Amino acid sequence: MDSPEPGFGRPGAAESALERAVRELISERRSERNWRIFFRLAWLALVIIVVWVLFQRAGPAVVPSMPHTALVEVQGEIAADTEASAERLVSALTDAFEDNGAQAIVLRINSPGGSPVQAGIVYDEIRRLKALHGKKVYAVVEEAAASGAYYIAVAADEIYADKASLVGSIGVLMDGFGFVGTMEKLGVERRLLTAGDNKGMLDPFSPADPVQTGYAKAMLDQIHQQFIDVVRQGRGERLKETPQTFSGLFWNGEEAVKLGLVDKLGNLDFVAREVIGAPEIIDYTPHDNLAERFAKRFGAAIGEGAVRALRSVAPIR
Repeated sequence: MDSPEPGFGRPGAAESALERAVRELISERRSERNWRIFFRLAWLALVIIVVWVLFQRAGPAVVPSMPHTALVEVQGEIAADTEASAERLVSALTDAFEDNGAQAIVLRINSPGGSPVQAGIVYDEIRRLKALHGKKVYAVVEEAAASGAYYIAVAADEIYADKASLVGSIGVLMDGFGFVGTMEKLGVERRLLTAGDNKGMLDPFSPADPVQTGYAKAMLDQIHQQFIDVVRQGRGERLKETPQTFSGLFWNGEEAVKLGLVDKLGNLDFVAREVIGAPEIIDYTPHDNLAERFAKRFGAAIGEGAVRALRSVAPIR
């Protein structure tokens, strides 16, 4: 009869193997739990850091005692809840005008335009602040000052641009789509109920109504005339009107100078140094810091992670 393999068939060996397996399982579970706690605490720490930084909101840089040029950036689309919203720009302009060290204000513009309402608010505030504080405002166009951006620019005492900048587009538009033909081909019936004859005006799924279209066109013409009046008031005799000036066309900086839409060619440093005589430039534009941008983009995810972390560390009962 063959003898058993060493270590097998003995109770002590079986118990030893079982103990090792149990210890390894316990160790593995403990490691998993520690990692879970680590990641939850890391989430919590990240949330705390972000919340703390959000309270340290970025404002204007500390202004030195020496005279300086105050810079306000008009970047991107001019609309509510953007970096070029009236709320943000007016706040920055107010800070710049009220600072005794600011010799003049420069609007550095790189925008295709946007809301006529937002642009109009900024335009009116620039004129009010100029009259109140007696400081000059200069607009410097980088890539573009079109439509609503040019609306803001004409509030400045002088406008500068690069020879290749895009300037103009003095016009108003309202766009949309019509799906009536597509619906007919697909056999889809539009059922629109309104209280008020014009409540469904310009509905893309209904045939165009000539009366309503005419009303919309008249409204656009009125807003366009407001834009024209602002340009004429801001540019005065410098403006050399042609039949195309208010047609919605735009020109490069070199042509814009010839048409009186722009005064001279020049950039920010040139204006600060040669025109204002204050080469030190201080940016008053409110910029989101890194944490704010991160929070806006991932705010929902962070909030959800924070709740999970808090519930894991301190369970709600």
